[in-house]
Amino acid sequence: MASVHESLYFNPMMTNGVVHANVFGIKDWVTPYKISVLALLYEMTASKITLPERRRLNKLILPLQQGPDLTLGQFLKTVEECCPQTAYAVKLRLHEMADGELKDMEYFFSTLPTPFTAFDTEAYKTSVVGLFMRHMLLAYNKLSFSQVYKLYKSLQHYYHSHYAKPMDGQVPALVADDSEMDLTSIEDTVGDRVDKEELDTPLHESELQGPLSQKQAEYFLARQAYLLKNDENKALKPAALQEELNNMLKFNPDFAEAHYLNYLNSMRVQDIFLSAHSLLHYFDRLILSGNDGKSNGDEGYGRSLRYAALNLASLHCRFGHYQQADLALQEAIRIAQESNDHVCLQHCLSWLYTLEQMKGSDSTVLTEDSVKMAAHFCLPYLASLGIQSLVQQGATQGKTAHKLMDALKDTDILHWKHSLSELIEISLAQTTSIWRMYGKSTMSLQQAQLLLNMSSLEPVNFGVQQNNTEGFAVVLCHLAELHAEQVCFRVLGCSSKQIILHLKEQFPPHTQHAKLWMLCDLKIQFERHMNEGKYHLAEPLVTAIAALNQTEGLYRKAQVLKALNRNTEAYHILQQLQARCEKAKCTEMVIRVMLSTAELHWESSGFSTALPVLLQALALARQHHLQSLASETILHLAFTQLMLGVPEQALNVLHEAIEPILAHRAVMDKGRAMLLAARCQMAVAGFKPNRQGQAAASALDTLNEAAAYFSQLNCKERLRDVHYLQAQLHRSLGQILESNKSAMLFRLLDQELQSPAPPVSMRL
Repeated sequence: MASVHESLYFNPMMTNGVVHANVFGIKDWVTPYKISVLALLYEMTASKITLPERRRLNKLILPLQQGPDLTLGQFLKTVEECCPQTAYAVKLRLHEMADGELKDMEYFFSTLPTPFTAFDTEAYKTSVVGLFMRHMLLAYNKLSFSQVYKLYKSLQHYYHSHYAKPMDGQVPALVADDSEMDLTSIEDTVGDRVDKEELDTPLHESELQGPLSQKQAEYFLARQAYLLKNDENKALKPAALQEELNNMLKFNPDFAEAHYLNYLNSMRVQDIFLSAHSLLHYFDRLILSGNDGKSNGDEGYGRSLRYAALNLASLHCRFGHYQQADLALQEAIRIAQESNDHVCLQHCLSWLYTLEQMKGSDSTVLTEDSVKMAAHFCLPYLASLGIQSLVQQGATQGKTAHKLMDALKDTDILHWKHSLSELIEISLAQTTSIWRMYGKSTMSLQQAQLLLNMSSLEPVNFGVQQNNTEGFAVVLCHLAELHAEQVCFRVLGCSSKQIILHLKEQFPPHTQHAKLWMLCDLKIQFERHMNEGKYHLAEPLVTAIAALNQTEGLYRKAQVLKALNRNTEAYHILQQLQARCEKAKCTEMVIRVMLSTAELHWESSGFSTALPVLLQALALARQHHLQSLASETILHLAFTQLMLGVPEQALNVLHEAIEPILAHRAVMDKGRAMLLAARCQMAVAGFKPNRQGQAAASALDTLNEAAAYFSQLNCKERLRDVHYLQAQLHRSLGQILESNKSAMLFRLLDQELQSPAPPVSMRL
């Protein structure tokens, strides 16, 4: 079956008047580059090429016709990537004209099959190619003799400059001055003089070499804007794009679309001043140009003003300027109310509750009102965004999972009905995050895989891949952390490292979503170093984490200080962090801080004082349905009970948490849980001597399983504890050989670590 691009070449039904008007502007005169395109079209119809090669070449037709002029090297390289045979034929055709005489170029135009003279040609009269060839031939036939000669000289320069090797410090000679070739007589018509003025512009200008025609500029802007939205990696680098836009605005300062692209490009590099400057200039030029139509009976001038204020508010929101954003938003609301523009008011309401969320206020009522009004005015995009925002707020407020998933299911129906591909991705990424927050790693993994394997509903142009959105970055970060938790970062085929490398390629550091994988990568490295006991490597990562997320940075700093036995400093940081998180209603971090605070109480043998903190953390975890943190809290409670001398009760409590820990938690947590279970079993056996042998054997099996988990992590400090307990158990069972072996392993690890082993009874 022929591709869409192939149909554009062969099928006249695929074209329409709008496309023709945009593609073939009246100022698109024949140039050496266009002659190369004509030669390509001629060789495609004259030579026999395979169907796959023809399809690949047909994909180039619209970009080559619409895009800025390419150098000969760029043009031949592009064609050669699709079909080397055709590229060689085009090169020979251009060589015949450039190394020949003027009559060779005239002969080429005379023999070129046209859609209105050759009935057997594949270029239909109403196709894109047919109209392009007709446009070029008409432009060529209107040239005077002097203009044809200048075109021929430009073609020679265009061809030979590709092979010229300038000497050091010298620039290749350019085409002779137009005055030297001006053979036009006084009998030239007015139309010929207009043609001469148009042809006087350099015929060999490329995308980066000078002013573009109106059509070329529009195509360039449309392409770059599309790439910035869908695949930023394939767009020009920020500096190069800025240079191009400056060149455009130098020749046409009132080009509104160029100002808007300048605004998007400035947002990439977080340039506050230039982004605001370009955005305001865009609306100013839009009003002056008169291109802004009417909306809801109001003049375009007022419409531009209110949307300019709304965009300015969103810009300040992005940079965290909440006061300026609020002022701009109030201005947009006032103008929209005066104009009775309900659609603009609904957009303002959406940004109003978004701004309240950014400030840390409760915006549930505003969000619900926004959803109702969006549904009333048939704005499914805004209604769905509002529901997703409500789901996010509900997850942080402790709503049950089935209510949140039901709400997301209803929005998914709306997304598929209206083909809202971007919102489908956001919904899947949000579902992944919610399951991860609840501690259901399997469900989180399933939703992430569903998004990564979903075909996009967006039309894919310019060869972009629809995988550079924020939703993709979020789920890939979740996957990297899930693989790292299961110790998939040490072997060669490590999934975690591969995912991070892919994220670095897909989201370079200058892109807007790069902070997601940067923080994810730093957290993975930090956890690995902490598990391996390399605190000197984990400590420098704290500063980098704090630069991306201050809350995470403070929590990691407290962990490092606690590991270095600087408990007083760690306690002050944890108290400061808990107060901040309670104010921001960050329940997950509050629970983690409570667990770390309880561990500090253990260091001073304050096990009884740790119990109220742990019980409060458990209540919060269960209230917000955070199963993962609830299991971790139960693990701490069991350890505290063991230290308080009630091992049987500790073992009963531990059995409640062991199943979710083994099913969903990280390998480190599994090892800690099994080690604690073995210690509880040993303590229980001490109270029942008649069952000591059976309990010791069960404890040995549990210790072996814990050793397997710690070996995967290369956690030598924990392995040292395991070997110490194994040696004791083997000796109590009379297994001297096994006891000596475990003792030897303990001794080797103790010498390698070169640090005093903390009491086994004081650490979970």
